[in-house]
Amino acid sequence: MVEAKGIVKSFGRREVLKGVDLVVREGEFVIVMGPNGAGKTTLLRIIATIVRPDKGQLKVCGFPIPDKAPEARAKIGFLTHSPLLYDELTARENLLFYASLLSVRSPEKRIAELLQLVGLEDRAEERVRTFSRGMLQRLAIARAILHSPPLLLLDEPFTGLDQKAAEVLTALLKRLPQEGHAVIMTTHQLDETLTLAHRILVLNRGKFVAEIPREELRLDAFRKQYAELTSR
Repeated sequence: MVEAKGIVKSFGRREVLKGVDLVVREGEFVIVMGPNGAGKTTLLRIIATIVRPDKGQLKVCGFPIPDKAPEARAKIGFLTHSPLLYDELTARENLLFYASLLSVRSPEKRIAELLQLVGLEDRAEERVRTFSRGMLQRLAIARAILHSPPLLLLDEPFTGLDQKAAEVLTALLKRLPQEGHAVIMTTHQLDETLTLAHRILVLNRGKFVAEIPREELRLDAFRKQYAELTSR
């Protein structure tokens, strides 16, 4: 799903990514951890083909980037810090709009399924501007997976979620890899959500400094290891 080699990205004089390599396979769930400013969001935006790297090679869903970026984007679901929803449209109208952009087959059926999945079927005809933060995030989750993307990118998705939204997202993250979707999620939170991933990569100062397979993860020990890795 993702093949990245030697990815370098700078903003002005600040080098954010310093030769990052990453391979993510079909059905694999990878968490990228790191403190604020480590380069996590920049890496996701490069994989999403929103930002171009200064150096390096990248393939996403088999497509070379940037040459085939439009084809790759059709295979990606991206959940960012912004829900990317229209305040004056209802929940259903927002999803219908994105379904038309993404050429979703049987959009009404798919939207009904997703609204039920995220627990918003009773709020489908309400305008998004009336929604709480948790409801917005639940609808954004539905938007991100509307076209059943093979690759899902999640940037700090649990930040600010209410309990219901966190439960919806956790259940979804357990299911998606089983259905063959690849998932890359960034976070800086040391909690039970880490156990969802097949492996955890620690990014610090623009480089990967550790890789921990799920079977080797011990949260208490990892908290100490993480503090040491990110203090360098």
